[in-house]
Amino acid sequence: MVPAGLDILVGTTKGAFLVSGAGDRRGWRVSGPHCEGWPINHVVGDPETGAIWAGGGGEWHGAGVWRSDDGGRSWELVRLTRGTMDDWAANDAEFARMIGWTEEVLPFGDAFSQVWSLCHAHGTLDAGTKPATLLQSRDGGRTWARVDGLTDHPSAGSWNPGAAGLVLHTIVPDPADARKLWVAISAAGVFATEDGGTTWERRNRLSNAEAHAHHDHPAAPQGGETGHCVHNMMRAPGREDLLYQQNHHGVWRSADGGRSWDDITAGLPSTFGFPIRVHPREPGTIWTLPLNGDMAGRFPPDAAAAVWRSRDGGRSWHDLRAGLPQTSCYFTVLRQAMAGDARDPAGLYFGTNSGSVFASCDEGDSWQEIARHLPTILAVEVLDRAGAQQPVA
Repeated sequence: MVPAGLDILVGTTKGAFLVSGAGDRRGWRVSGPHCEGWPINHVVGDPETGAIWAGGGGEWHGAGVWRSDDGGRSWELVRLTRGTMDDWAANDAEFARMIGWTEEVLPFGDAFSQVWSLCHAHGTLDAGTKPATLLQSRDGGRTWARVDGLTDHPSAGSWNPGAAGLVLHTIVPDPADARKLWVAISAAGVFATEDGGTTWERRNRLSNAEAHAHHDHPAAPQGGETGHCVHNMMRAPGREDLLYQQNHHGVWRSADGGRSWDDITAGLPSTFGFPIRVHPREPGTIWTLPLNGDMAGRFPPDAAAAVWRSRDGGRSWHDLRAGLPQTSCYFTVLRQAMAGDARDPAGLYFGTNSGSVFASCDEGDSWQEIARHLPTILAVEVLDRAGAQQPVA
């Protein structure tokens, strides 16, 4: 039986880590590295069962998903694709013995190198890969199938990679309708299905294209659409299909499930950033963490860290700095490295590429560093088995 509590699930370049706190969100302790030091791009959990999944891999290991059913004490790996180590071991018996390798037929051959994102909702575990493919498992990650409706989308031949490659990094379910799902791909934009993945619609249209002048930046809006290099996206609570995204060029809001997008960047210090977060109960409350620009170092403006919050759906923004470093701060917070709980007041958590995890128990008004000196942090999620659980939005 996994004890009740709150775990911050952290994916890093050197394995998964758990930063665990009691019901009062105090007394944080770190365990790890888990998953045999694999690069882990995303870690998610199921508060009902306590199961935790970690997705990652790379050119060396190939791609795979790890699962723990005992709070992270033990892990089981399901490998999905081959890596360079398989080629080495197949041709070097001594090396194969050293790493305990045996030949196995992997379900997707060498079709992709990494799992980049995970999402558990409605009894299904979804995974996004690099290059961009959507996979689904209906048995807790033990077996997987490709969602061909997205792979075979008519626009697939025109998808271009972002700086990190062509990655499916964000999966957003509808908590009330298992047939509805949104994904974001860098750099192909937003796609949505309303029939369980059989068909997909590309959704990047600007709500008012005439209001957007031409930009020289290749990731900026053009041709009547937002930039296709989405960095992160989240659905707001409630029945309306209200979405927010942090794009490579700006922060955007859609009130119609991504069919049209409004620019809500005005008031922020930069058009560039990676994560976006939405309040678990207030659809107009959002947080983001702007960086100084893609070509200017990708650290907080003026080297002073701030999380920016809007209480009115992006019409106005306010910076939150208490407890965050205000001098000589050069860290980056990546696209999947900001999460939240659903308690009252809501908690927020983010991880940095310099190995720190910061937490706020008062919706961003104040912050404390709860872990430091971890490897480069790629993703942060929350598994809360003690209090109200965040919705799958």
